[in-house]
Amino acid sequence: MERRAVDDQESSPGGDAVGGALTARATVDEHGLVTGWNAGAERLLGYPAPQVLGRAVASLLAEEPTAGDLPPLPELPRWHGTLGLRHLDGHRVEARILAHHRTSDGVRGAVVDGGAPGWLLVSAVAGAAPARTDDDALVRQGFLDSPCCSTSVYDTDLRFRRSTQSGRGVLGLSDDDLRGLRLTDVLDDPMAEKVERAMRRALETGETQYLENHALAPGKGREYAWSVHVYRLADADGRVLGVATTGHDMTDQYWARKRLQLIAEAGTRIGSTLDVTRTAQELANVAVPALADFVSVDLLASLDDLPEQPPGPLRAGDSLALRRIAHQSVFPDVPEAVVALGEVDTYPEGSPPAESLRTGRAVLHRVTEEAIADWVAEDPRRSARIREFGFHSAMTVPLSARGTTLGVVALARHRHPDPFQADDLVLAEELAARAAVCIDNALRYTRERGTAVTLQRSLLPQSLPEQAAVEVASRYLPAGARAGVGGDWFDVIPLSGTRVALVVGDVVGHGIHASATMGRLRTAVRTLADIDLPPDELLTHLDDLVGRLATEAEGAERSATEGESRGDVGATCLYAVYDPVSRRCTLARAGHPPPAVVSPDGTVELLDLPAGPPLGLGGLPFESLDTELPEGSLLALYTDGLIESRDSDLDEGTSRLRRALAAPAVSLEALCDSVLAAVLPRRPSDDVALLIARTRALDTDRVAAWDIDPDPAAVGEARKNALGRLAAWGLSDAAFVTELVVSELVTNAIRHATPPIQLRLIHDRTLICEVSDASSTAPHMRRARTYDEGGRGLLLVAQLTQRWGTRPTPTGKTIWAEQNVDADPDTQFTYPDLDT
Repeated sequence: MERRAVDDQESSPGGDAVGGALTARATVDEHGLVTGWNAGAERLLGYPAPQVLGRAVASLLAEEPTAGDLPPLPELPRWHGTLGLRHLDGHRVEARILAHHRTSDGVRGAVVDGGAPGWLLVSAVAGAAPARTDDDALVRQGFLDSPCCSTSVYDTDLRFRRSTQSGRGVLGLSDDDLRGLRLTDVLDDPMAEKVERAMRRALETGETQYLENHALAPGKGREYAWSVHVYRLADADGRVLGVATTGHDMTDQYWARKRLQLIAEAGTRIGSTLDVTRTAQELANVAVPALADFVSVDLLASLDDLPEQPPGPLRAGDSLALRRIAHQSVFPDVPEAVVALGEVDTYPEGSPPAESLRTGRAVLHRVTEEAIADWVAEDPRRSARIREFGFHSAMTVPLSARGTTLGVVALARHRHPDPFQADDLVLAEELAARAAVCIDNALRYTRERGTAVTLQRSLLPQSLPEQAAVEVASRYLPAGARAGVGGDWFDVIPLSGTRVALVVGDVVGHGIHASATMGRLRTAVRTLADIDLPPDELLTHLDDLVGRLATEAEGAERSATEGESRGDVGATCLYAVYDPVSRRCTLARAGHPPPAVVSPDGTVELLDLPAGPPLGLGGLPFESLDTELPEGSLLALYTDGLIESRDSDLDEGTSRLRRALAAPAVSLEALCDSVLAAVLPRRPSDDVALLIARTRALDTDRVAAWDIDPDPAAVGEARKNALGRLAAWGLSDAAFVTELVVSELVTNAIRHATPPIQLRLIHDRTLICEVSDASSTAPHMRRARTYDEGGRGLLLVAQLTQRWGTRPTPTGKTIWAEQNVDADPDTQFTYPDLDT
């Protein structure tokens, strides 16, 4: 067992007067053996250290304590009480003991100074600290001279009697000046009335009252915060003497808490949207009046023109033109502002905003400083506003995010009496840093969204093509700021035989990638429509394309090491073909909302069109629907953003659409506007594309058809019939070309195709000649060699007409040629040199 004596000389202020000899100290290990003994312990019991060390501590007791008298010592971190001890000479010593339990794990008490686990026993040495005659004076003076506890004593009439040194400093008057006055006489502040009410409650009930006060101290220019306890004073007989107030200055803690609250509030209020102006205004609103009386937020005017600002603070010579995008004041209408919202102002070299921008650091200013005085002197408007409102303190904080300087925030005080302090500057930097990140995000989003919108609109039809089959009107609305521009599109594609294709589609996702994908799909649809594929076959080919695009996107994701995720590639589409000759419409859709049809009598219905899977799934068939539309019917094609929203379900949106389409409108353009106004929510969450077409029918006297016998002799009869119809239509100028086209197409059908064969002429904006047969083999144009007897027919047709082509039909194919009958007959065509 280690035995250790405690040095009886302890180093402390006052030397021997408060030295270890006046305190008895002993240590006992966990087995109850004395392991330490100092001079104070020897003075108390008379045992020298060598005689005690290693001895059982129980032998020092005057009598053995009973088990019931002892508390559960092993469970206590500390124990205190009176013990009867036996002095060396045998007399009994009553000593008050304070025992500290030391443990090796430090749970109850730490083992310090190399001490072993056990107990440290401490006692005041008997007779070492006699009562002093000046104790009352000592206590009273210690109370009155307290520098940190502001205590004041009042009589039962709540009139001042005396206060501590700190209390007199708070009230700004001496005890002689204060004596006999009430607190409401001393302080002209609602806080004084609040404290007096607490005094009365304390006198009446005897319960201690607690309150927190925030007010300007007399003679001080700064607002202070106190934690105040109000309690009743009574003598030993219970006679009420008066009441006392004890206040603790918690100004620093109060302002620190206020700053933390402001930072927390800024985290929720700044950056609620991706709008630059609104984000800047949110910063100004948070700072006024909590931090400043006036705040302005200016962004570099160069940000208006540059897609990206170079990183780092501004260099000398850089433009310091700033655009005001937000400001706020404690006064309505912000009368302190010299620059209006949206205006650009230039800040000279040496001005506080310019210096903050150039150094990249926040700066604290007094308005009387030479730099500000010189700047203001050159600006009469600013000088007048500073004098008018009494500006006295200002801060300028640069707005910087991701190494890029965006602008500057200026904060000023004129009503708040306190000048800005260093802590205020730190708070302003924190607020500006949060706002700068949000503003930078908004700027980046604005640039990206502007690019996406420009790309989207450039890929949409700039104007709808002329055609006679339908009258059309369209609308496209990009999504709101949160969702971003999507991939919705529409198109109107003229087809052969006066037919027209109406298309509406929607690409999954938002942003530039969705817009680019939309452009690729729209181009693919126009290409597939040009070869006159039926709607179901066209969607099958488009489905294959979307599947390939998805595969490419997945490969790009795996190979990319950085950059934004492209996401899945998918789309929906509705493709419809309307024929004004037969008034029939063939439609197919791939995961798209069904179209709405408004009959001439105003009845609205959704076509029961097979849904089909969305594009990109692959391997699933598409089905088409063929229906007859009376002349004057309305066909409404739209994307799901029109009828679906977060605020309403699909059925409710569809019902609103049907009611809007049934309402009368003066034109299709007006109908589009009324549909959007009635159906769309106030803040659409997705893109919207709307295409409304009113069907037309071609007069029967504008169409002529003849069945052709599969006999070469029938070619002459076909030419004769065609020429007769041209004469009836007044198109004799087109007779030569039409006769040649009819002869060539009918001859090819008789020689190479399968009956039945039909010749049809259509007179609309152009003259169209069609020959249909039951063969699925399409002809192709080739250049004949010099001595070939054939091979020049289709080449001749192509040279003499505006367009020609072939399209599949349910029973075979149709070859058609179109010529412009409005052209000057002398310039309508040129004869090709067939020999070459």
